[in-house]
Amino acid sequence: MSMFDDDPVVASPWAIERFGQRAGGLVAAVPVQLARAHARAHAVHLAARLKKRSPYGATLAEAVRENLADAARELDEAVRDVRGYEYAVVNDHALFPFKYADRPKPLDRARLASDASPTRRRMLLGHGPEPQEGLFPVDEDLTTQEYEELHETFEALGASTKLVCLFFTADPERGIHAIHWGDAHLEPDRTFTCLYSEQLPVAPPPLM
Repeated sequence: MSMFDDDPVVASPWAIERFGQRAGGLVAAVPVQLARAHARAHAVHLAARLKKRSPYGATLAEAVRENLADAARELDEAVRDVRGYEYAVVNDHALFPFKYADRPKPLDRARLASDASPTRRRMLLGHGPEPQEGLFPVDEDLTTQEYEELHETFEALGASTKLVCLFFTADPERGIHAIHWGDAHLEPDRTFTCLYSEQLPVAPPPLM
């Protein structure tokens, strides 16, 4: 049975502006798909029988991308491959999932890891929202060739495709703590300035 068979969820004006007629479907699907991704990652974590949480984090990141791509397909929307990773693209807006903490933490504490891949940085800078004029200071030292390349868009994703950040926190024992999505600008210090954000409900763990 499709997760979209029930009555449509009421989406916010912001979500409707981004995702069009699919907004309600996504509001319903995203929490469910994150809960399913946690269940998959938790199973791998238990099977690994390791004290460290690395199997959980790596599996969760990939499972979330895959599950969001499945949701996009079920909505008859696009899934695009960016350097071996699938991203859901709905109404020309790509979902960029990002677990920013392994414990409950306010969204304003989100920070991109220092070892984040150039691909992730380029997606955020090339497809994310532009800083509002006069709001974010520009460091002239950053106008290097590397900086310019990080602001180029991915043709595979679609040059006109905009990014919607999907922030969440989770851990193996308690699962998904909180989910936020919105328009977020990546700052030079790897923090985010949220131009708009809203919180989504957390779905209960799936029945195994």
